[in-house]
Parts: sequence; structure tokens; C-alpha cells
Amino acid sequence: MHGIDLSIIWAVIIAFSIMMYVLMDGFDLGVGILFPFAPDEEARDVMMNSVAPVWDGNETWLILAGAGLLAAFPLVYSVFMPALYIGVFLMLAGLIFRGVAFEFRFKAQRSRNLWNWAFAGGSMVAAIAQGAVVGTYIEGFNTVDGRYVGGALDWLSPFTVLTGLGLLAGYMLLGSTWLIMKSEGYIQDWAYRLAPWLLLVVLGVFAIVSVWTPLVDPSAFERWFSVIRIIWIFPVLALVFAWQVWRSIRRRYQVRPFIATMGMFVFTFLGLLVTKWPYVVPPNYTLWDAASAPGSQLFLLVGMLFVIPVILTYTAWSYWVFRGKVRAGEGYH
Repeated sequence: MHGIDLSIIWAVIIAFSIMMYVLMDGFDLGVGILFPFAPDEEARDVMMNSVAPVWDGNETWLILAGAGLLAAFPLVYSVFMPALYIGVFLMLAGLIFRGVAFEFRFKAQRSRNLWNWAFAGGSMVAAIAQGAVVGTYIEGFNTVDGRYVGGALDWLSPFTVLTGLGLLAGYMLLGSTWLIMKSEGYIQDWAYRLAPWLLLVVLGVFAIVSVWTPLVDPSAFERWFSVIRIIWIFPVLALVFAWQVWRSIRRRYQVRPFIATMGMFVFTFLGLLVTKWPYVVPPNYTLWDAASAPGSQLFLLVGMLFVIPVILTYTAWSYWVFRGKVRAGEGYH
């Protein structure tokens, strides 16, 4: 494999896995966050049935990204875990709560309201924790000789709270556009009314984070304004897709709002990556500093080349099988 940079290949694989997770699990987390605001219990049944066949498969991408990080970039784990232990614990606890609520809510009678709140609360906690992790990555980590030397709550700051709430709003937007695509009648009308307001909130947070980022990471200002100006294409394209979300909602398209929202997420994510490139443990360690031995990377890469096509195949198949509208009284359960 002489001449091939395995670290870059692994960085692309992990970035792809994270992006797939954000898109796939993002909309079903968004549906959970919207649960308390649904018009009635029948609407909640439809909302949960719309994601029930695919939600657990969506989380495969999170496992893939985490396993890839541990295998290809062990320094990331040795820094991230002590720095983000509480945040990661909250995220996993939220995912556990919503996973249990999926199964119990359909069978519960007197305790159904409890599982409604478990589903919504778990989704909210997971989304905010994920956004806070992103904010911590932007701020950077206090490291010495490859070890994290900061405190257990350094990840919690006004900036990370904002990014957590921003991702919460973004997932709600994904969830509302998913419901536009998958529901009909009064539930779809409710999602149409909600989506434009969520879009405005997401754009507002996007603007604040963009202005705030150079204050917490001065290198970002230099990178955007004097080093690689072509990267402005990413926020421009994100705004183009945001306009498409607005336009398609106003024209009451059913599929296009969801596709355009995913486009917003993709180009925002790419903008974040190029802002921090090539640092995986900012501000000190690049992906080559954090990489495992080339032999280990190559050995694991061979297996990954078989695993990823399988995941993509069964993901596409499950979405194809459960395509179409979800109606009241019908569903996975």
C-alpha cells in the first residue's frame, strides 16, 4: 500500500459514518423531540410508526464511527473519553431511554404517558449531548503530551450549550420534514406549519455560532478569511438548501423539504470539517498524530470494505420496503 495514506482513507470513512448517523438517526430523534407537541395521541402513534422499522438500523452508523475511531485513531479515544465522559454518558442514556420507550409504549395502557415522556426526554437529551460534543470539538481540548488534563465539566460552556440547542432544533427540523413526507391529513398540516419556524431557529443559531466560533477558535478566522477561501462554498450551499427547504414548504412539496434539509446538514458538516482540518484533537493533534500503526489500519480497512456495502445495502432495502405513507391505525407494530 506504498503511496496510499491510510489515515486519510480512515478519516473519510469515519466522517462518512458520522454524517450518515446524523442524517439517519437525526430525523427519528427529531420525531421524538416533537412528541410532546403533537396534536393528539393518534398523531403520536403515526409518528412513532413512521420511524419504528428503521430507527435501530440507523444507529448502526454510530457504532461504526465509534469502532473506526478506536481502531484507526486511538489517541482520539484517550483524549475524548475523559474529556467528554459525562456528555457521552448522557447521550447513551438518552438513546437507551428512547429505545426502551419504543417497545413499551405500544404495549402500555395506563403508563403510556410515561413512555411518551421517556421517548421525548431521551431524544432531547441525546440530541443536546451530541450538539455539546460538537461544540467541545470546535473549542478544542486541553492536552499535554497526548493526555487530557482539563476538568470533567470543561465540555460544558455557553458555547457548547448553544451548539447543543442548535442541534436539537436541527433534528426537530429533520423530524418535521420527515413527517411531511411520511404522514398525511392533519398530521402533515401540523408538520407544514411547524417546519418554517424551526428553519428560522436553525438559521439563527447557525449565524450566532458562525460569529462566535472565531472567538473560541481564533485559527478558524484565519482559515476562512486568508488561507482557503474556497471553503466558503460550503456555507453558501448550506444556505441554498435552506432556501430550498423554505420554498418547498411554501409550495407544499412532500419529499423535497426532507431532501433539502439533509443537504443543509451535509454542507454544514463539511464546513465544520474543513474548518478544523486536519486536526482530530484540536488544537494540537492532527489525524496523523492520532493514527494507529499502518499495519493495523490496513488490516481493519479490509474488513471495513466488506462491512460498509452490507450496511448500505440493508439500509437501502429497509427504507424501500417501508416506503410510502404511514396512516392512523396502521404501522410496524
